[in-house]
Amino acid sequence: MPRKREAYQSGHNPKFMVVVDESPECDRAVVFAARRASRTGHGLLMLAVIEPSVGDGQALFGVADVMRAEAHAEARAKLDAAADRTMKLVGVEPELVVREGVLADAILAQIEDDPDVAILILAAGTGKDGPGPLVSSLARSAGSYPIPVAIVPGHLSDDDIAALA
Repeated sequence: MPRKREAYQSGHNPKFMVVVDESPECDRAVVFAARRASRTGHGLLMLAVIEPSVGDGQALFGVADVMRAEAHAEARAKLDAAADRTMKLVGVEPELVVREGVLADAILAQIEDDPDVAILILAAGTGKDGPGPLVSSLARSAGSYPIPVAIVPGHLSDDDIAALA
């Protein structure tokens, strides 16, 4: 049974959680989340997920640890760049989290582990390929998430986002 959300209870600070990845639309979700956090006084959590890709051969040759460290460094660099952008844009300093695992599972685990996460913000592609695999996969189960999910289209301008946020 999911734990009761505590984000809006006394003594807690609700957080917007945005997933940071390499997609071109990610910046739009980061900007939206930062502007919302700034305007509401809520916290901002940025999550990067390293998906497992280690095969048996890599483990045998001792490459797995090196690859894992490189993946963590790359994820941290993405988070640092997004955090710098939010600091310059609206002065919001986010909490940065790197998790390992399947993306959807890692997102749910972070929501479960942090009762202050109040809203999940995702970026959606606007090209002919659709909104992207994460949004597509989560859309089927979004109603079962313990928090609201906001999807930010990747074609929005900074002015559009400022008006919406």
